[in-house]
Amino acid sequence: MSDGEFSLKEIKRRMEGAVSALKGEFGGLRTGRASVALLDPITVEAYGATTPINQVGTVSVPESRMITVQIWDKSLIGAADKAIRNSGLGLNPVVDGQNLRIPIPPLNEERRAELAKQAGKYAEHARVAIRNVRRDGMEHLKRLEKDHEISKDEHKAHAADVQKATDAAIAEVDEALKVKEEEIMQV
Repeated sequence: MSDGEFSLKEIKRRMEGAVSALKGEFGGLRTGRASVALLDPITVEAYGATTPINQVGTVSVPESRMITVQIWDKSLIGAADKAIRNSGLGLNPVVDGQNLRIPIPPLNEERRAELAKQAGKYAEHARVAIRNVRRDGMEHLKRLEKDHEISKDEHKAHAADVQKATDAAIAEVDEALKVKEEEIMQV
């Protein structure tokens, strides 16, 4: 948003970005079956920077309960192994030369509850991001009114639109969380 103009479209775009990021994070929680998306949130310390695991090796699913990562640089095998173990996903890779074989354990009730809790954390981060976008929009409106670029009535109307967009985005987050929790808790 540039000074002097208010864009509800931009606010909605930023809120939708938070919802999209949440859905991407949820893709990484599917642990009943192996999925390459499961490793998407994992980053590896490589060459002095944090790098997504799919940029240091080839991630594949050779069978329904196994993920393999073929690490391109031998020096990164230990870092990749450590990143997967410390990811909070409950995965224990087996180093096999330049490959990491990651068996996907069947979900027990405790692990399901853990994953549902993790999904809740992801959803709360998305809600916070959406509220931050709302706050930015409201502050922008206050500045515009203070600078006499919009009237008090325009401010109120735009503020109501921002609140409506916020409520819709948070409802979308809540719905996505409900769907994900049901998926996780299915036996």
